[in-house]
Amino acid sequence: MASSILIVDDEARLAEVLAVGLEGRGFEAAFACSADAALGHVAAQRVDLVLTDLRMPGLSGQELLRRLRAEHPGLPVVIMTAYASVRDAVELVKEGAFDYVAKPFDLDEVVTTIQRALHVQQVESENQRLRQELEGRHDFSNMVGRSPVFQQALQQVAEVCESRATVLLQGPSGTGKELFARAVHYNSDRRKRGFVAVNCAAIPEALLESELFGHVKGAFTGAIASRDGRFTMAHQGTLFLDEIGDMPLAIQAKLLRAIQEQCFEPVGSTRTIKVDVRIVAATHRDLRRAVEDGRFREDLFYRLNVFPINVPPLNQRTGDVPLLAQRFLQQHAASMGKRISGFSPAALAAMESYDWPGNVRELQNCVERAVIVARAEIIDLPDLPRYLFETRVPSASAARLPGDLDAELTRLEREMMLEALRQSGGVQARAAERLGSSERSFWHRMKKLEIRIDRHLRDDRTEPGA
Repeated sequence: MASSILIVDDEARLAEVLAVGLEGRGFEAAFACSADAALGHVAAQRVDLVLTDLRMPGLSGQELLRRLRAEHPGLPVVIMTAYASVRDAVELVKEGAFDYVAKPFDLDEVVTTIQRALHVQQVESENQRLRQELEGRHDFSNMVGRSPVFQQALQQVAEVCESRATVLLQGPSGTGKELFARAVHYNSDRRKRGFVAVNCAAIPEALLESELFGHVKGAFTGAIASRDGRFTMAHQGTLFLDEIGDMPLAIQAKLLRAIQEQCFEPVGSTRTIKVDVRIVAATHRDLRRAVEDGRFREDLFYRLNVFPINVPPLNQRTGDVPLLAQRFLQQHAASMGKRISGFSPAALAAMESYDWPGNVRELQNCVERAVIVARAEIIDLPDLPRYLFETRVPSASAARLPGDLDAELTRLEREMMLEALRQSGGVQARAAERLGSSERSFWHRMKKLEIRIDRHLRDDRTEPGA
């Protein structure tokens, strides 16, 4: 369908000639001799672009632009003006006009300007459509799961999304932490701005600082041009720091300042850049344990842990496997053009009884494979990976395993620490060195296990019956 252009000029002959010229270039063209007539035409018919004179009796081109911006905000407007009024036309561009053409103008110039305006409008419309699609995709109604633990996590997202608070998502790999991060973003007032994700574990330490904060030309070997970092890209939006627990200690101090002060310096620069960024971090690691072990800064942990949300593993989400499997089935069947409506009872039973150590990601991959190999409209046992339903025979050593792993590990840890203290005469620094631990981490472990040197070592040295 040809684009429809409305020409607005009080000189009817000029407007008519221009309309004929545009029709000869493949456009649909109409003209109006006043701003009032133009407003009536736009209200009644499809118009893709308005080409208006600046100076007209009655409503001027400037007043027409303002009315069109208010009533039809997506409609591009190009100003026609004499050379003497170019300055006024430039001011209208600042008010929202796409561009201007100066009289007397060349038809090729007018066509080029119109084509540029229509292209930009098309791109903006597509971007708006994609934004709306993304927002809809991350609406709470599209977050699949009815289990209490999953609903609790969603409730926490709903509570925090409209605030500026930093969010820390914790949970095993494959649970969908990035999905939760996007839900926080797209249900906040920052949804119109960028969601920028960076995997802190996937980027080498030597490059991570530059990736986060950018660098200036010549900052290091290979820096042939200045480059913005993820903080700058996420300005007024959300920065998602995935696998934050794997971030090197050397970068953590600079990250802490950037989060606290909302400012930073690019690598190789002394210029401070101010940003407005909401931080959402995620990790599968126990950050408290990492702090105790000296692998994660305590001050950064507390800065990130403002609003923690635990994303539950799939084996704790009772009843959610069939719901998720059906959703993934619909998605993959549609993308592959296959007519598959559901799962057999046996297939569902196999999936519900499986432990899913890879969590939601493993389930999605399993369903995708099943859709690929399925030859019927129902996915059955043969379509699923064999490990889902094959009987596992316990090994001979399984019977000798402790019934409570955590309790057994705690007991062993306590015994080792007490023995190191005995051999070190109660000196914590020496005991920590014997176990290859930092003194700080050793002290935290003593506190956690309630080990008191004066009591435990004295009790150990006391002879029975003394």
